[in-house]
Amino acid sequence: MARLREFDTEKAVEAAMNAFRLHGYDGTSVQDLVDATGVGRGSLYAAFGSKEGLYLAAMDRYREYYAAPLVDILREGAPGLELLRYVLVAAIDEIVRDGSRRACLIVGAAVGRIAHDPQVASHVQSTTELLEDALYQVIVEAQGDGQLSDKRDARDLARYLVITMHGLRVMGAMNPDRAALMGVVDTALEALT
Repeated sequence: MARLREFDTEKAVEAAMNAFRLHGYDGTSVQDLVDATGVGRGSLYAAFGSKEGLYLAAMDRYREYYAAPLVDILREGAPGLELLRYVLVAAIDEIVRDGSRRACLIVGAAVGRIAHDPQVASHVQSTTELLEDALYQVIVEAQGDGQLSDKRDARDLARYLVITMHGLRVMGAMNPDRAALMGVVDTALEALT
């Protein structure tokens, strides 16, 4: 008879996600994950198979916690320029609030893991495409009603905003100065109009 899992998997994944955000994949040992989750090494391996299995679960949780709600906001149908400003400012607010300067898991994975890990590359790509597609739809609608210039391709602009958002997270990890980050947002939005 199989044993029942004696820990809350969701809480363990969230704790692991935060550990990976603080220290990166390579900087987070299995013992760090045991300490962060409060779950024994054997139980973690039984549930996730490996450190990488837990990392992939953490990436899924990160998408659910950060990317999916952002996509939902983008799909609300508010005026395009207002919506784009809202999501960029919300990203800054989160960066500034984050006193521990945790990294974006997607940016960290893109920089440190995708070159040699196809599963991580797939996770990064799917999360990025989810966000890019939602931004694209907002931009197409905003270009159609004259809120945004149609001189640039909507897909290119969506990619530009994804890059801007990732760049804000990188810069915010080094220096979470709200005024400086808002200057980037204002510049990005001005480039769209």
